[in-house]
Amino acid sequence: MHTFLRGLAFNLYLLWLTLIMGIGALPIRLLKRDDLALCYAKLWSRAVLRGLSVICNIRIVIHGAEHLEHQGPLLIASQHQSFFDGFIWMTLTTKPAYIIKDELTKIPLVGPMLRLTGMIPVERSAGTSAMRSMLKAVNTAHHDNRQVIIFPEGTRTDLGERHPIQPGIVALARQSTAPIIPVATDSGRCWPKSPWHKVSGTLTVAIGPALTPTTDRKAFVGSLEKAWDNLCAKHNLPRDSVHNSGD
Repeated sequence: MHTFLRGLAFNLYLLWLTLIMGIGALPIRLLKRDDLALCYAKLWSRAVLRGLSVICNIRIVIHGAEHLEHQGPLLIASQHQSFFDGFIWMTLTTKPAYIIKDELTKIPLVGPMLRLTGMIPVERSAGTSAMRSMLKAVNTAHHDNRQVIIFPEGTRTDLGERHPIQPGIVALARQSTAPIIPVATDSGRCWPKSPWHKVSGTLTVAIGPALTPTTDRKAFVGSLEKAWDNLCAKHNLPRDSVHNSGD
C-alpha cells in the first residue's frame, strides 16, 4: 500500500511540475534558444529527481563518476529499467543528447522541448532510413561535443533481466570515435515499470571504463555484455545468469 501511495503522490508532483515548467518553457520555444532549452531541461530533471528522493524516500548512488571526467563527446551505453534512466543523465553530463523514440516528441509541452534541446528521435518503423538518420544525428552531436545516451537493449527491462542488444549501438560503435561508456543500473528496483508504485530504498547507477574499440559485431556485443556483468557483480546489482547476446 505504501508503494502505491508514494507512486500516487510522486505522479501528482510530476504532473504539476511538468505542466508548470512546460508552460514556463513557452518563451524559450518562441525564441528557439536551444542553449536555454537544455539548461531548462536540466533544471526540470533535477526537480524530478529531487521529488523522487523526498516523496518516495529513494537514495541515488553513483559509482564510477570518474569515467565521465572527459566531458567531450561520449557514447553512453546504459541498461534501461525505468523512466528514471531518462532523467539521471541530464544531471550527470554537461551536454546530454538522448536517443529517444520518435513518439515522445509528440507529447504536448514536452515534445517540442525534446527537439529544441537536441535529443535524437528515432522512428523505429522506418527501418534502414531511421538507422541512417540516427547515425548522422549522433555524428553531428559528437561534433558539438555532446554526450549521447543510448539504451542498447531498445526497451525497458525487468530488474536484472537480459535482453538482446539491438543493431543501433553496434552501428554507432563502428562509426564513432568517441569513448563508449558502459552503465549498469538497478533503477527498476525503486521505480518499476508500474507507474503507480515507487519503492523506497537505494537506487544505483554504476559507470564503467570505456570499452576497447572494435568494428566486429560479436566482439562488441560480447564486450558490452561482459562490462555490464562485471559492473553488476562489483556493485551487487541483479543480473540474470543466462547470457543472451541476441545471436
